[in-house]
Amino acid sequence: MDTEQIVRTFVEYYEDRGHRRITGSTLLPPPGDPVLFTTSGMHPLIPYLEGRPHPLGRRLVNVQRCLRTTDLEEVGDPTHLTVFEMLGTWSLGDYEGTLSLDWGYGLLTEGFGVDPGLLHATVFGGDELTGPDTASLELWQERGVPVELTVEDNWWPSGSPGPCGPDSEIFLWTGDGPPESTPTRDERWVEVWNHVMMRHRRLPDGSLVPLAQRNVDTGLGLERLASLLQGRTSVFECDVFEPWRRLVPKLWPVDEPSLRLVCDHLRSAVVVIGDGVRPAVGGRGYVLRRLVRRVLTVLWRDDPSRGLGPSRGLGDLPDELIRHTLDRFRQETDPGEVRRVLLDEERRFGRLLERGRRVLARPRFQGTLDEEDFRHLHDTHGLPRDLVLSLRSGG
Repeated sequence: MDTEQIVRTFVEYYEDRGHRRITGSTLLPPPGDPVLFTTSGMHPLIPYLEGRPHPLGRRLVNVQRCLRTTDLEEVGDPTHLTVFEMLGTWSLGDYEGTLSLDWGYGLLTEGFGVDPGLLHATVFGGDELTGPDTASLELWQERGVPVELTVEDNWWPSGSPGPCGPDSEIFLWTGDGPPESTPTRDERWVEVWNHVMMRHRRLPDGSLVPLAQRNVDTGLGLERLASLLQGRTSVFECDVFEPWRRLVPKLWPVDEPSLRLVCDHLRSAVVVIGDGVRPAVGGRGYVLRRLVRRVLTVLWRDDPSRGLGPSRGLGDLPDELIRHTLDRFRQETDPGEVRRVLLDEERRFGRLLERGRRVLARPRFQGTLDEEDFRHLHDTHGLPRDLVLSLRSGG
């Protein structure tokens, strides 16, 4: 099942159960929203989770593109991406969490053909503010799915003010041989789907008050699900990344961890540019700048021709990859504009590197650098800490 089939199966399954599909919004939150990017499918729906009537009703389904800067350092492992698509469903004061879990179990085992014996669930075990989620626990026990009770791992979101509630997460076994242990003790259990019973609002002082309505908010990453259903060992091997894995190694031979970073960050940069963001010294533009410069640092780090003539550069990025990504995320931006932004940033970074090397060659910076040195390099010369560290290590 490729990703298009997965999306179609998912959406139709919930449409058959009275859900209306809403159009996934851009990566950019509404004006005035304090976050830089949309991080989950629920983000654009917060007003409706808090009680405002949604024009399409109380049962919703969608596919939302998301960006998580918190996952930047984890990119390269089998499950994390910077930009990804989130499949989501919502009950806005309609049905309860047990029905959501029952439908989720049915879609995984019947719609997607997952062996029920490879599933494990986790459920909120209760804390000093609220009791255990016994309804979800009983649902999983009735289905014969093993359950692990946790506290911090099964409350979403954890700690921050706003709508929140206990959640039940569904995991799929990816190891060789029969399943063993539990999700918190064995990383071969991979989280597939999170069902949040969003019934509370956390106040700034940490206390909880009831929301105006009892909601259910679910989300599962499309690329992660695709890799599992397609029997792949990482998200970078699912069909979405097929053209990247086919073309990039021929263009820029790098090791596997570097290949994953290059593919993820360039793909993410294309999507961010496609949503109208341009490189800048702060905010969303800085996230884009950081993505591009991390790619260039990898490409140039081990390039024997760097400084001696033609070098690895983003001008070599195939049009096919830019077009494939824009089409995948349903963006209408001109691929030529995406290429222009990438090349402008590449030239800017190249000039910064040359200036950085000259500055760091000064006697003052030959020894161990302290915090005052890092502040001076950033404030006076525009050299961020990670770039300084890279240059001093031979980057």
